[in-house]
Amino acid sequence: MKVFTTIPQHNLAAVPKAAQAIEAAGYDGVMTMENAHDPFLPLGVAATVTEKVELVTGIAIAFARSPMSAANLGWDLQTASNGRFVMGLGSQIKAHNLRRFSVPWSAPAPRMKEYVQALRAIWAAWKGDGKLDFRGEHYQFTLMTPNFIPENFDAPPPAVTIAAVGPGMLKVAGEVCDGVRLHPFCTRAYLDNVVMPNLNEGMTRSGRQRDTFEVSGGGFIATGPNQQTVDEMVEWVRYRLAFYASTPAYWPVLEQHGLEELGQKLNTMTKAGEWDKIAAEIPDDMVELFAAIGTHENIAGAIEKRFGNASDGIFASVATAVPADLTPDLIQDIQRIDAVFKGFKAE
Repeated sequence: MKVFTTIPQHNLAAVPKAAQAIEAAGYDGVMTMENAHDPFLPLGVAATVTEKVELVTGIAIAFARSPMSAANLGWDLQTASNGRFVMGLGSQIKAHNLRRFSVPWSAPAPRMKEYVQALRAIWAAWKGDGKLDFRGEHYQFTLMTPNFIPENFDAPPPAVTIAAVGPGMLKVAGEVCDGVRLHPFCTRAYLDNVVMPNLNEGMTRSGRQRDTFEVSGGGFIATGPNQQTVDEMVEWVRYRLAFYASTPAYWPVLEQHGLEELGQKLNTMTKAGEWDKIAAEIPDDMVELFAAIGTHENIAGAIEKRFGNASDGIFASVATAVPADLTPDLIQDIQRIDAVFKGFKAE
């Protein structure tokens, strides 16, 4: 099983030291997000000071960028890292697309499928596979003069993974992507009953094999060197669960456990501005549904029980404000957990 963690994004000057420490500790990859900062720039810095760790956008918001812009970013990061970059994309919800990024909105799953196909068509053209001629419903790319083709490199183009919660996007991930990045707002029941069946349906459509398809994430990790630290992390997770549960896009997860009314209540509370009260609505047994919990001494077993035989990689940190503190020995213990994924297949 792979172990990913976040990298500082608040200041690019903080990246080199942090990235080198993450690599020295034995983590498999560093991950950035598109929240308050750009997700690509820190990975560009990290690529120049590391040699082994994967560099992952987890995730970059797709529809706010043309696939051509994303293709350039991915190509340059793949070059700088000697083949260690993984393009993780997400759709974001309608309100953010329309009101934060001011970009058009349409059904996200079919558009994301076309986005990934466009990326691959651009990269194939740059690799010398022929004239660029991609014509879709949302994107058309038919012009690529020699002056705009970047220098080639020996590695294959980046692997592409997408964030997915609902059945439609999960099927797209299985059909056209190299992996899926599951939201931490996910339970084991949702993993088994919704995520895996829909991924398998998508993979069947395109003949993809599970051992070349990476499933990562799908829950929170609440751990620390002692019980006090664990308890503090549990409270951090409790608030995050309340935040996500208040958003209708995540209610299918609640439906697996008959918690739809809680989602509606939290939605009403956030609309009323009662952000300081929402965490109190999340009981302990609900936190346990969404998280592997335990001190460093026993967290590896909790992770295997919570994620094993489903997720191939866990996120030791899901927020740059809450960095992971796993020891090298503990990282190795988690990495010994069996995973189905064996490696990306070169497209």
